[in-house]
Amino acid sequence: MAGDLQEGRIVIVGASLAGLRAAEALRDEGFTGSLTVVGDEPYPPYDRPPLSKQVLLGQAAAEATGLPMRRDPGAGWRLGVRATGLDALGKRVMLADGESLRFDRLLIATGTRARPWPIPEEAALDGVFTLRTRGDAGELAERLAAGPRRVLVIGGGFTGSEIASACRARGLDVTVAERGPAPLVGALGGTLSKLAAAMQRFHGVDLRCGVTVTALRGNGNGRFTGADLSDGSRVEADVCVVALGAVRNVEWLADSGLAAGPRGIACDAGCRAFNMYGIVTDDVFVAGDVSRFPHPLFAYQMLSLEHWGNAVAQAEVAAHNMVNPGPLRRPHLALPTFWSSQFGLNIKSVGVPTFSDQVVIAQGSLEERRLAMVYGYQGRVTAAVTVDMAKSLEYYQHLIESAAPFPPAPGAADRPLAAEIPIPSDVPDPKGLSHGPTVALTGYLPDRRLTVVRHG
Repeated sequence: MAGDLQEGRIVIVGASLAGLRAAEALRDEGFTGSLTVVGDEPYPPYDRPPLSKQVLLGQAAAEATGLPMRRDPGAGWRLGVRATGLDALGKRVMLADGESLRFDRLLIATGTRARPWPIPEEAALDGVFTLRTRGDAGELAERLAAGPRRVLVIGGGFTGSEIASACRARGLDVTVAERGPAPLVGALGGTLSKLAAAMQRFHGVDLRCGVTVTALRGNGNGRFTGADLSDGSRVEADVCVVALGAVRNVEWLADSGLAAGPRGIACDAGCRAFNMYGIVTDDVFVAGDVSRFPHPLFAYQMLSLEHWGNAVAQAEVAAHNMVNPGPLRRPHLALPTFWSSQFGLNIKSVGVPTFSDQVVIAQGSLEERRLAMVYGYQGRVTAAVTVDMAKSLEYYQHLIESAAPFPPAPGAADRPLAAEIPIPSDVPDPKGLSHGPTVALTGYLPDRRLTVVRHG
């Protein structure tokens, strides 16, 4: 059996970070068969985090963000062509150019795309951008370099905040509009989001919270000139960046019979996709931002992540399990980790901050703008976030992995823990935000009624 798994045809749909790392890992695991990687963008795999940081700051060109290959995976690359459908029974992936690819095992790593502005005519105005692809970053960086009088950023999540930070670093006036009570609140909860709001304002951002953008305006010649807000005010700007979170690329799987929906594709801890009846498949695997998987540290809820480190770790587990028999398969149980640089702060997170009911500042303070905040749920540690204190994160990661009691005992704390009383973590309902959480815990709600299959 193991020998059979090392041969045959494997197709990977998705030519970004997870797809590349899975292709490399398959060869490292001894796979000798045919390997094809399909990607809808015309470029080889590239790195996305620099797009909202170095590229927007003008420190790197968008085309210089290619991911280094650890090894040549010896794959056939089908770039610039979308997958349009999956015939799970016939084991074929249909492509937009009319071709289809046969497979013995399939890895779905189609990731996400930027959520567009919902009104197409307004989204099409010259000066309105989203930021997800290399092309997006190159065009936006060019526009920022031209010195617009003001940039409007819609959405105060990590991407929106990093864009605002880059604008201020370039000396540009910037307004951030966020429907929730503060930037980053959906990812980090209420206490740290107050620090994020203070930092934005300290650095000169015109931060508007508790408002929505009701309309984008043009000048009659198709150029963006400003936006109307729900409080009756108007923002005059030359550039608008829509940072309303991500959409998972699952539409092509609508008729596949897989458990694919707006929150991604459900899979088991071994990265094997579920079908819509909750039965695990043996030949279809999932990795990266498009996946949802159960995690024992978070009550076996389905975890959806948009994190670089998760894409790498999950791709390697999926590759291992694609070419090894059942008893040798491994679970993907890596803890979510995340980082962001904005307004001179280095923010790092481990665990799931939104899976919490209380927080405590274990080191530093909000006033110092240097701290370690620990999150707890029902009496155990579930997450930690550091601001300019990344070295402490490893200690808190161990607490999460060992389900340590919350509040934590003094250990990495630089003063007696009794000085801080746990307070509510103040995690908002995502429906009230214009930026979604970068980590979401969900149950699975099917999009369509299930047909009961009876065999006579």
